[in-house]
Amino acid sequence: MSSTVSYWILNSARNSIATLQGGRRLYSRYISNRNKLKWRLFSRVPPTLNSSPCGGFRLCKAYRHTSTEEDDFHLQLSPEQINEVLRAGESTHKILDLESRVPNSVLRFESNQLAANSPVEDRRGVASCLQTNGLMFGIFDGHGGHACAQAVSERLFYYVAVSLMSHQTLEHMEGAMESMKPLLPILHWLKHPGDSIYKDVTSVHLDHLRVYWQELLDLHMEMGLSIEEALMYSFQRLDSDISLEIQAPLEDEVTKNLSLQVAFSGATACMAHVDGIHLHVANAGDCRAILGVQEDNGMWSCLPLTRDHNAWNQAELSRLKREHPESEDRTIIMEDRLLGVLIPCRAFGDVQLKWSKELQRSILERGFNTEALNIYQFTPPHYYTPPYLTAEPEVTYHRLRPQDKFLVLASDGLWDMLSNEDVVRLVVGHLAEADWHKTDLAQRPANLGLMQSLLLQRKASGLREADQNAATRLIRHAIGNNEYGEMEAERLAAMLTLPEDLARMYRDDITVTVVYFNSESIGAYYKGG
Repeated sequence: MSSTVSYWILNSARNSIATLQGGRRLYSRYISNRNKLKWRLFSRVPPTLNSSPCGGFRLCKAYRHTSTEEDDFHLQLSPEQINEVLRAGESTHKILDLESRVPNSVLRFESNQLAANSPVEDRRGVASCLQTNGLMFGIFDGHGGHACAQAVSERLFYYVAVSLMSHQTLEHMEGAMESMKPLLPILHWLKHPGDSIYKDVTSVHLDHLRVYWQELLDLHMEMGLSIEEALMYSFQRLDSDISLEIQAPLEDEVTKNLSLQVAFSGATACMAHVDGIHLHVANAGDCRAILGVQEDNGMWSCLPLTRDHNAWNQAELSRLKREHPESEDRTIIMEDRLLGVLIPCRAFGDVQLKWSKELQRSILERGFNTEALNIYQFTPPHYYTPPYLTAEPEVTYHRLRPQDKFLVLASDGLWDMLSNEDVVRLVVGHLAEADWHKTDLAQRPANLGLMQSLLLQRKASGLREADQNAATRLIRHAIGNNEYGEMEAERLAAMLTLPEDLARMYRDDITVTVVYFNSESIGAYYKGG
């Protein structure tokens, strides 16, 4: 790569952006080929890291390195600085069974996040169910702001956990609420760097969760819903609650503003529930989940567990056409976007694509300061028969086998840059390199040449020290690889130093979680151990 790569990225982006500045909005005609903005309409107001005067969200800490002055733009980050930026959001946990302290089917997980938006719009979550079995992993990709992704990341797992509870446990929960006693703990959250402080269920949200479990009690199901049913119902019920919460009369100004921000922004979601050898994945939108599989002959392959819900998915296109009049066949998808504005065809929130025009107007006329709250007031052309958008997930079940080595969940910022096969190859390379470092070199003198080769490759890529986290390795290659799939140090540095107003033109927020399975534990299930 040329030494002028930084200037090329900067200048080509600035020359390609045609803007019409109106008030506090920025309308952009520039859409990067590799990384399309989800919404054509986006805000140019940089929110602060503190609560807004109107009572909006407090934002998560975003990890990025930016240069705001063109004169500073050419300055290259050192390898140490690159590592510091890339590794700031790392998280690694080893999973042990909470009772027996014996490793279960999940051995450990590694996660990381790199912001392009300011503030970052992606969220992630990992939690264990305390009243039922299972670990939950989630990736939540926000658009039109971070509020909806924040809310879904905090609330969805509670809906799933409650759905899986037995009738007896739900009765215990209800009895505790009626007698004003402490509730049974529902989830144990495994924290990430920069996690929000709002992980605990707020009173308003707890009230709606309680209504949900009361309805489950009325079903009189002794063992609770199946996992597939729990995932399906939880996605749709939470999305319904998000919509209803802003329609209900609320006295508290902070809660009203927060509910409006959540409903009028959006989020796609992909979550996995792992219980022993049973893996369920629920997906709504264009986040993605894949399995890395190693066959008996040592060969690696990729097993996709989700399908992107967008205009390139023919099944999704057919679904949309079935749900709307034939007269709208040519307008449901325009320029590869739902109604010409949104790339994913399934998402939480986004009530602009779900409510009638009359309902939207009646809500926004309640005296909200929509400009201060950064609310999009935009009705697409050809908006005739809402809802056009759904949060109904596709649920996939996979029975884990000893050859299933790892699961990768990630927002579309990763998949825009790397193919499924690239991701598996990079994680496998990470595992091989980690195994190499664990081995006593004195026992493997014949492979010293291989080690020297690895060191030379690392030096050439500007990496002084190997990443200990597979998610970091994936993010590094996603933004640092050239068109031939080769890591280029100058490209990596340039992508990390893009000014905030240009970074989103070349990459999206990237959030990755890699879950490693315990092959021995999984094998024991099949042997009756």
